[in-house]
Amino acid sequence: MSRNGPLALVFHALVVVFALAPIVIVCVVAFTSHGYLSLPTEGPSLRWFYAIGDRPEFLRSVLDSLWLAAAASTLAVALAVPAALAIGRERFPGRGALLSLFQSPLMIPHLVLGIALLRFFTETGLGLSRWTLLAGHLVVVFPFALRLVLTASAGIDRTMENAAASLGASRWVVFRRVTLPLIMAGVVSGWILSFIQSFDEVTMSVFISTPETTTLPVRLFLYIQDNIDPLVASVSAALIFATVIAMVILDRLFGMERLLVGPGRG
Repeated sequence: MSRNGPLALVFHALVVVFALAPIVIVCVVAFTSHGYLSLPTEGPSLRWFYAIGDRPEFLRSVLDSLWLAAAASTLAVALAVPAALAIGRERFPGRGALLSLFQSPLMIPHLVLGIALLRFFTETGLGLSRWTLLAGHLVVVFPFALRLVLTASAGIDRTMENAAASLGASRWVVFRRVTLPLIMAGVVSGWILSFIQSFDEVTMSVFISTPETTTLPVRLFLYIQDNIDPLVASVSAALIFATVIAMVILDRLFGMERLLVGPGRG
């Protein structure tokens, strides 16, 4: 039986349509000229895109989300690399328990995690700040970075590292010149996935956000509680357009396949 027969092509097309339909609808609704959610049947309008400029709190939230996601994903990858190399390549007592501990945030609902972090920060006297919010996001995104770096490090041929060491290279030189390039695809993929998870996190962030640091998803969540205008759709569409542009630029400069898969693995 052919793996790419007509039924398979129809099924894949339906899956793609089902996945993209909500994004397309949001982008279309963002161009409406009405004061309520509707398709732009009277022609496209940039009214609600201009309205974003009248709400500076949304811009501040975008900057807060970008800073928070970049910091959390960078810290997550920095911690995931040594953890993945130790867990994936060494055998020691408690290895499985340690891996389960690192992956445990994936099994905890973010609602429960948000309440637990709120109580922890309050009871320990840390209070709520942008740094405690960063710590909460680090807890959420670290398992994603660890999993991808762990997968990349599992396939490393250690004979190349041994060859470099036998030629007099120090452990740091071996890591920087041999090991790190070999796992770079996992590092980059882990950073990107962690960034997306942090930027999109809302359930946990609702509990530990502060008025000084309110992420964009939390800002949108609070806005739609009292408003039903298409401003949220225009903000979402702007983010979609910005993401597409960023992906095109990365693909032109570095190549998305090279970043995510690694050289010579496509």
